[in-house]
Amino acid sequence: MDVLLRTASFLVVPLHLRGTAVGFIACTRGPDEAPFLPGDAEAVESLAARACVALDNARRYERERRTALAIRRSLLPATEQTFEGCRIAHGYLLAGQDNLIGGDWFDVLPRSEGRVSLIVGDAMGHGPESAVAMIQLRTAVRTLAGLDITPAELMRRLDALACDTPGASFATCMYAEWDAKRHICTFVGAGHPPPLIRDPGGRTKPIMLTSPGLPLGLGLGTYEPTVLHVPDPVLLLLYSDGLVESRHTDIDQGIARLAALLDTDGVDSERITGPDTLQSLCRRLLHGTSATNDGADDRTLLLTELVPANHMRRGRYGHAS
Repeated sequence: MDVLLRTASFLVVPLHLRGTAVGFIACTRGPDEAPFLPGDAEAVESLAARACVALDNARRYERERRTALAIRRSLLPATEQTFEGCRIAHGYLLAGQDNLIGGDWFDVLPRSEGRVSLIVGDAMGHGPESAVAMIQLRTAVRTLAGLDITPAELMRRLDALACDTPGASFATCMYAEWDAKRHICTFVGAGHPPPLIRDPGGRTKPIMLTSPGLPLGLGLGTYEPTVLHVPDPVLLLLYSDGLVESRHTDIDQGIARLAALLDTDGVDSERITGPDTLQSLCRRLLHGTSATNDGADDRTLLLTELVPANHMRRGRYGHAS
């Protein structure tokens, strides 16, 4: 109050945001200064208008940010579930600070007779359109998995659905179905990078698929399964192309680099004792690819320890994910 009493001139301009006063700008000048003139008031009004635009943008951004974060949290698979013959860890890194959500997605689904489905996919682009396409594809996979159809038939139906889904054309995915009792893992790809498998000896290599398959949404896909016999515990890595693609290197070089990283930074299957081990390995793989990745795309990975049923009976492996 004393400051106001000592001022020679006082100027107040309200802040109007969408027709509502949300504050004001107060300006004062002391006794030794010239009083405010109409031109000064116009300048402060212009400043107030710019401040209101900034406030409005900040509110909108915060609302969109909360929405995007809520979508991301809702899409995380429930990896704390118990699965027969496998343990799961996952990792996800955004392409940049402004991309709160993109087209990458992944899921883990329990199936009948103790089987488990694993999937990683990528709808092209970033932003709301890609996010909506990704949500629809993920929901469709969950619905189709409930029909208990074969992996190849599931991918064919997903391709047909993607044809009628805006933004889903040219989406890619890799689907794996693990049967611990039969010691087999079935893969079906839709234009997606091949899975990596780390054998008990510590060697990592891409899985040679019968057919890489065409991306989803083209309506031309003929998807063939690749059946892999898994007699001993292995590490299986499904990932998005953001981990292996770069403007400066070939994708095959990126896949080889990721495989080498899993070789050198992996853990012996005999010493995997809990989810923290797998999750920490996920983090190292994500950040280990940062130095060679230009950050233009999201990076998603799903790391799984596949344990055949005969090894579980020996008591060396638990069922906790």
